Amino acid sequence: MLSSVEIVVGLFPGQGAYLPGALARLRAHDPGTSKVIETIDMVADGILGKGLSRAFSDDSVDQLVEAAPDVLQLAVFATSVAAFHALSDQGARFSVLVGHSLGEIAALVAGGALDVAEGAEILCHRITVLREHDTSGGGLLALGCELDRAQQILDLLPTAGAVIAVDNGPAQTVIAGRADALRRTATIATAIGLPSTTLHSPHPFHSPLLAQARQELARRLSGYGRRGLRIPVFSPVLGRYYRDSDDLGELLASHLVTPVRFGPAVERLHRSGAGVWVEVGAGRALTSRVRSIESSASVHTPLLPDLDTLRETGRFLAPAAEPRTVRHTGTTMTNPPVPAPVTPEPSAPPASVPPQDASTPSVPKPPTPPMPPMPPAGTPAGPTSRERETVAGRVRDLYATTLEYPEEVFEDGAELEADLGVDSVKRVELMGRLGVLFELGPPPDDMRMADYRTFGQVVDFVVDSLDRAGTT
Repeated sequence: MLSSVEIVVGLFPGQGAYLPGALARLRAHDPGTSKVIETIDMVADGILGKGLSRAFSDDSVDQLVEAAPDVLQLAVFATSVAAFHALSDQGARFSVLVGHSLGEIAALVAGGALDVAEGAEILCHRITVLREHDTSGGGLLALGCELDRAQQILDLLPTAGAVIAVDNGPAQTVIAGRADALRRTATIATAIGLPSTTLHSPHPFHSPLLAQARQELARRLSGYGRRGLRIPVFSPVLGRYYRDSDDLGELLASHLVTPVRFGPAVERLHRSGAGVWVEVGAGRALTSRVRSIESSASVHTPLLPDLDTLRETGRFLAPAAEPRTVRHTGTTMTNPPVPAPVTPEPSAPPASVPPQDASTPSVPKPPTPPMPPMPPAGTPAGPTSRERETVAGRVRDLYATTLEYPEEVFEDGAELEADLGVDSVKRVELMGRLGVLFELGPPPDDMRMADYRTFGQVVDFVVDSLDRAGTT
């Protein structure tokens, strides 16, 4: 089992993340996982007139792209959602979830913002809209280079028609565009000795060619609300974590025309302390990209090659048997820390979305332990300076994301109110988010903001609280 302070990232792949037989193995895993797949199959059959039956065959990715591209997208989604359920059933706990393109829908389901049926409905609407409104005949082309070099190649094209769609880090950039533009791009790449690969994609995702489809999808998804997230979800498209105030329909529609910045997302999460990366889907496409960005990362591919691997990975990702205990309160903490801000605020779904019932698969929401008593400002920290800097980086990431300030303004001596204009109400809210981020619980009612005026004092508070809890 993992240490209780390991930060585990679940990666949900997108287009082409398919292995023949993987979905069938998941269906046989247990009744709960089978129910997840049945729910997706039923929703797809009702909206698209076709379900997942062909995904249980031995068809290859190429065969599905050619004969049943809609089924391929459904299979990618179903595999990820079912794999997450299976891993969780074995005890796996994730700190943060990251979806890649289509994978963001699965990540939002796993995180609790949507139930399984709602995620399947959104995907089916996405498939239908693209089928009806994309007449470009375009696709995707992967280049074996970093973003800047890929852009230089595009600048050589005589006419427009191709754009950067995905930044996967220094080893790969994906181009979206019309077929002729992609052919010219591949020709240039070959001429300069750069590898290029045509991807299994029925549409030029993340490009302006899908602008009309984006508008229609936003209209169809306008009735979808969201629940409070159980697990934080970071979006490489948005470049931030999903928030409770987000309009999910509008954001998911905008994905069709907005580039994916997966490489920068991995770098950011790594700086925040993420060390364990798990491919929650078929294959190893995303963990391979992580390794190309951070060679020391610990990566896991539980669907390769069989269910025994899945079970073993799930047990490995379970929190350590010896739970962390807040010694001065006696409170047991069982969840791993998260490298990002999230404030779970469960809310009821809108009238247009039926509430989740006992038949809809879900992951239980873990309890939030109370925050330990507030230490006085300036209390000497027990951990080393390196450990303090790790904590400071995570606090800085939270403050920068929430306040939408650049990270560099958050130095130890920065006055939150006098220098940065953060009023007392917002500072209390941020302290609450720190309680969730570091599993300290909500701040006490008698908390004195005057004792924590600077960013460094806030970091010292977190460090001291973790030291009291014995988690640093």
